[in-house]
Amino acid sequence: MDAEVPSATLIVWLGFVLGAVFGFIGNKTNFCTMGAVSDVVNMGDWTRMRMWLLAIAVAILGVWALQMGGLVDIRKSIYTGPNLIWMSNIVGGVLFGVGMTLASGCTSKTLIRIGGGNLKSLVVFIVLGFSAYVTLKGLFGVWRVNTFDKLSVRFEKTQDIPALLSSAMGWERGTTDMWLPLAIGIVLLVFVLANRHVWQRDTLIGGIVVGLTVVGGWYVTGHLGYIAEHPKTLEEAFIATNSNRAESLSLVAPFAYTLELLMFWSDTSKHVTFGIATALGIVAGSLAWALISRTYREESFPNAADLKRHVLGAILMGFGGITAMGCTIGQGLSGMSTLALGSLITFVSLIAGAALMMKIDYWRLMREG
Repeated sequence: MDAEVPSATLIVWLGFVLGAVFGFIGNKTNFCTMGAVSDVVNMGDWTRMRMWLLAIAVAILGVWALQMGGLVDIRKSIYTGPNLIWMSNIVGGVLFGVGMTLASGCTSKTLIRIGGGNLKSLVVFIVLGFSAYVTLKGLFGVWRVNTFDKLSVRFEKTQDIPALLSSAMGWERGTTDMWLPLAIGIVLLVFVLANRHVWQRDTLIGGIVVGLTVVGGWYVTGHLGYIAEHPKTLEEAFIATNSNRAESLSLVAPFAYTLELLMFWSDTSKHVTFGIATALGIVAGSLAWALISRTYREESFPNAADLKRHVLGAILMGFGGITAMGCTIGQGLSGMSTLALGSLITFVSLIAGAALMMKIDYWRLMREG
């Protein structure tokens, strides 16, 4: 008897719903990873950074629950493979951080702003998608593969922290899988909630709901969309994902795949995937909140200098996000929820890149003043 193949349509629509929830809450609570870094660097305010860390903590604990419940095998994700491309993680993370500062926001903020009527972000979306596509399959991709990707370390199994620690310490893998993610998630949660400024409705809602959308993404692609043996290929498959791996929210590659789908619409081999649907959902959710709150406002570039700054930022985000295998959402939330070492390296690198660019901007402003 043939195995039942999960409905690709269901996976796509669930991805759209998760994206819409993310976009609605992200717009309402002003969830912004670049804004979080900016608040810390420029004002010493950790509130939005703690919101981001709260989302990570919720995602870690949620993924741990899915793993312990046997619903998802996170070791089959795109982040936990044995090959650690550490140089790509560092360079890509730094460039993405610089780029999102120049472009006034990361990939999720770009989509949220499109939903709110920002025409500048629409330009960023198109340029970022093109840059990402060229880095995936074009000229930038050749550079990436022949340079940064060659500097890597290959582990015996997976690169998630529980696996690496159990191997180094000689502990049972099952023990570290059971207790280490739980401990890390709880410690991070305590750190976040220990600050009284976090106990605001929007801050808590933003962190918790965004974290849960990441958990939902893993459940949809890693459980509902999983088939152990596809009847056509007789191989393991994850339905409606571009990577044929378990995925959650990640936006740089979906920008590229969205443009590809629009350009090759008549090609019947191209389909709307989970990643594309989540990106479209974020725009729809943000638009819904903008209309409800009457905050929808169209905004464009005031001058050529602002246009050039945003275009350069978009190019760097596209190249950096693909090189690092993710952005502030892909690596900074979905990847971090798996406790992959590459995700941690990227997370630190993109914050460093954003902080560096903000310091340069401040220096230039003071010099001009």
